[in-house]
Amino acid sequence: MTKEEEIKKVIEKIRPYIQRDGGDVEFVSFKDGIVEVRMLGACVGCMSIGDTLKDGIEAILMDEVEGIVEVVLAQD
Repeated sequence: MTKEEEIKKVIEKIRPYIQRDGGDVEFVSFKDGIVEVRMLGACVGCMSIGDTLKDGIEAILMDEVEGIVEVVLAQD
């Protein structure tokens, strides 16, 4: 399994929790230990997006996938 496949698998486990609050998250890219994600739905403009990104998504991905150093929002 590639690193990207591992990341996508973990994101799929996280998505239902985010979707419960009307939001969503999708994988964009992985390069040099940095995962880029896009937040959708209710997550856009939410005051808690930083907590969701760092304390939730980043913490889980760093715990479950070796080599991740940071998770950032995609700059569209």
